[in-house]
Amino acid sequence: MSVRTITPETVRRVAIRRQHLAADRQPPTPAGILNVARDLGCLQLDPISAVSRSHTLVVFSRVGAYDLKALDHLQWQERALFEYWAHVASIVLTEDFPIYDIRMRNYCRGEDGWSQRVREWVALNQQLHDFILSEIREKGALMSRDIEKDAHDPDTWVSSGWTSGRNVSRMLDYLWSSGVIMVAGRKGGQKVWDLTERFLPDWTPRAELTEREVTRQAAQRALRALGVAAAPHIRNHFIRGRYPDLPAVLDDLEREGAISRVKVGGDKRVWYIHNADLPLLDAVEAGEFNGRTVLLSPFDNLICDRARTELLWNFYYRMEIYVPADKREYGYYVLPILHGDRFIGRVDSNYDKKSQTLQVHNVYAEADAPLDAGRAVRGAIEELGTFLGAKAITYGNVPDGWRAAIKT
Repeated sequence: MSVRTITPETVRRVAIRRQHLAADRQPPTPAGILNVARDLGCLQLDPISAVSRSHTLVVFSRVGAYDLKALDHLQWQERALFEYWAHVASIVLTEDFPIYDIRMRNYCRGEDGWSQRVREWVALNQQLHDFILSEIREKGALMSRDIEKDAHDPDTWVSSGWTSGRNVSRMLDYLWSSGVIMVAGRKGGQKVWDLTERFLPDWTPRAELTEREVTRQAAQRALRALGVAAAPHIRNHFIRGRYPDLPAVLDDLEREGAISRVKVGGDKRVWYIHNADLPLLDAVEAGEFNGRTVLLSPFDNLICDRARTELLWNFYYRMEIYVPADKREYGYYVLPILHGDRFIGRVDSNYDKKSQTLQVHNVYAEADAPLDAGRAVRGAIEELGTFLGAKAITYGNVPDGWRAAIKT
């Protein structure tokens, strides 16, 4: 059977539509946000809030300005979402619980040196382990500082080893990774912990999947989120690096008619598309693509695989947070500008909460950026300002070709 050949442009457009970054957005409601999370698979968590927390920006890029309470409602009231480890610490879907449960069940059970070390540390701190669980069980959801404050003998929990005196936090992390406790809320950004059995809703799927079954489910989730992808892209997405037997699973899925092979331009690798997305592929090839201009989080799902981003978009992007200020090329917290199906520039900015000002320090244009995109870029910046609740937007350096449209 012949393999369909598609262009990189088509791959980009399918990915953008699958990730809700085209013009037909989801509504800024709990239902719309849940649809976004479902199609993305996860929302990466990151503590940096120079503009806004990354997961809030990822949602904003898909639904526009929305009330953060809508996302909180999904996570803390409906509990349709919870915090756990996808490719990094993320907000994930409760309906996908079996995909994460296997990591919880197997956490630190390996024979590698790190796993053995953690098991030894937990055994040495069994009293702390039991104390934390009894505190949460008897008193309800607690923050780390509540547990530390209520410890009968704080000196008992001080470590001179790898935990650097933060035994309570380390034990909480162990209990979270093992699936015993979960983040049940946040106060001022601080995690509130409760027992998993009390946090998860009754409808949570409880099937205990094998590693092969997890790969089968997660690979399809990753492929659908990416639109069209080669095996390395799937491996680097969603539950990055945790796809045992991926080649064999992809062969099985193809043989069963769940996925199909495609060729992308002159690339010699095998690429795949989920058969559920073949109608979307047909529509995109027929010209059904209406893009928009939007700013993305540095950790956005579309660009989290930097190598794939360079391959498909010819867009080199790296975070410069840890680069000394005088050596940065673009800035501390830089938002890529997606315009249609291309990345045309970046915005170096931060949000000053005290003055409620979105400070745009620099706007950069790629060498091939269209000169007439200035007004669209300004619109994307102003939409971000609306989401943040900014009363003012200030501009620093702007490319010559866009200056008149942006600074008027």
